[in-house]
Amino acid sequence: MLLVFVALAPIFVILFYIYFRDKYEKEPIQILILTFLFGAAITLPLYYIEPLLQDFWNVKFAKDSGKIPGVFYTAFVVAALSEELFKFAALYILIWKNKNFNELFDGIIYAVFIAMGFAAVENILYVFTSGLQTGVLRIFTAVPLHALLGINMGYFFALARFSDKKKRPVYLAFAFLLPFVLHGIYDFILMTENEILLVFFIPYIILIYIYAFIKMKKHSDNSVFKS
Repeated sequence: MLLVFVALAPIFVILFYIYFRDKYEKEPIQILILTFLFGAAITLPLYYIEPLLQDFWNVKFAKDSGKIPGVFYTAFVVAALSEELFKFAALYILIWKNKNFNELFDGIIYAVFIAMGFAAVENILYVFTSGLQTGVLRIFTAVPLHALLGINMGYFFALARFSDKKKRPVYLAFAFLLPFVLHGIYDFILMTENEILLVFFIPYIILIYIYAFIKMKKHSDNSVFKS
């Protein structure tokens, strides 16, 4: 029970925080549950896809698997690309034309709920595999990272939904590309285990926090209703 609590408690703290940041019209609980479950569900195909992507590199470039090119591929393609692409696809399929998606801040709410659904399953797997210490560490690193990436994705996703159609492709591209790049850098720093890069890890996390909260406040303060 302790491991389950450590794995899921930070998830629900973040969900409640995001939910109560919505100043105007709270989203229907059933839709929020559905987005959360969608986020959890994408872990199933990724469970098979990520090892296949890793095996592709290991077979084709076995000599580089433990070197910088191999670490870069694992961080940016195996982890960041596949995970953020599936999160974005789930968000688009479920929310883009949903009638409840009628204000800017909604994009952030739905994106974070999908991200937290994914993070919940991932965190349970990590905690039960690696133990309590890993779970405690992830409370301050990986779990909030997924939420912050969700904020960035949702921010640009909402701009795409409610902006001029000419700008829509650019905002949609940013909704995927920014979380992908931020996620890839995060994993790359950790996977290299390079002492110089690790010095920048905490400042990097802080910068992601600051940037995401600035974006969240902007949509929260300007979340006028759209049709």
